[in-house]
Amino acid sequence: MILPNKKIKIALIGYRLSGGGAEKVMSVLSHFFEKQGLEVHTIIVLDEISYSYSGKLVNLGKMKNASNSLINKWNRFTFLKKYLDENQFDFIIDFRFRIKPIQELSIAKWLYKTKTIFTVHSFLIDHYMPKSSFLSRFIYGECYKLVSISDESKALIEKKHQLKNVVRIYNPIDIEEIALKSQEHIELPYDFIIGVGQMETSIKQFDKLIDAYSNSVLPEKNIHLVFLGDGEQKKMLQNLVTERKIEDKVHFLGYQNNPFKYLKRAKFFVLSSLNEGLPNVILESLACETPVIAFDCASGPKEMIQHRENGLLVENQNVTKLSEAMNLFLEDENLYRYCKQNALQSVQSFSVSVIGKQWLDIMKISLK
Repeated sequence: MILPNKKIKIALIGYRLSGGGAEKVMSVLSHFFEKQGLEVHTIIVLDEISYSYSGKLVNLGKMKNASNSLINKWNRFTFLKKYLDENQFDFIIDFRFRIKPIQELSIAKWLYKTKTIFTVHSFLIDHYMPKSSFLSRFIYGECYKLVSISDESKALIEKKHQLKNVVRIYNPIDIEEIALKSQEHIELPYDFIIGVGQMETSIKQFDKLIDAYSNSVLPEKNIHLVFLGDGEQKKMLQNLVTERKIEDKVHFLGYQNNPFKYLKRAKFFVLSSLNEGLPNVILESLACETPVIAFDCASGPKEMIQHRENGLLVENQNVTKLSEAMNLFLEDENLYRYCKQNALQSVQSFSVSVIGKQWLDIMKISLK
């Protein structure tokens, strides 16, 4: 047990402080740990910051030059090693996706010299661990803990790689911050449902959401569809909206620093992803008292949505059923109101105070 008479030092390491779920978790935990009296150092590889953070920021992206040559990479690597050695951290928590086995072997066995917790933020575990079970066990078998963010992905890691040090800790959300930001005024002269996420890849499957919406009763009932997010897929999605002749009903509002004010005023949020880890936006929508409709994809939705209690779980990848679920929420007002009134209470166990305590417990940190 680490006692509070010693200042605990934790390094949180991620690629950036913007854009994704893992990065948001790192942001939320940095605030929580500092409030508990821990010394927090947040280390990022890329110079991309839109989320708030607490503690000291080490921005390796500021050292990256235009050529990003081997020498430049080596200089950043050796700078980080020296920084970690000098600070003698009690724990390192690594939030990065890790797709280069040789590089990760060097990081795990040479760079990180203290108790290290590696996180896995997707059901696509190959983005975080080598496909080779032998190599995965060699790199991660002796680390302090491997944290998965859903029961389903934890089971997959244990089955595929036979690792014994895997624990499940859900993503935390700051319910008070969400409530505050959700009160900000927006001016949209229509009722709407909402989809949120990056448009860089097709993983969010917003094309399926557009199909489901266009085949539902929502357009004729004058319920619009709003998208928050940007990326290379956006133009294709806009073309699809044109093909479906619903340009006047579908709106692309781009990336928003404060999505909560839109989630708060949406009738419901829809998740149409191919796969996930533990999608924060489901928790954030429910924290805004907005019920959710989601494909029952791997992994996460079924661990947050109680069917017909705070939302609707839809047969995975069944677009027709997705349309039917949208219709149901519009046509069955009693069911919709019931799910809406249950939404906020259903995410209390995901609050940062609860989840943060679980992080302290696995690190055996005792605070006054």
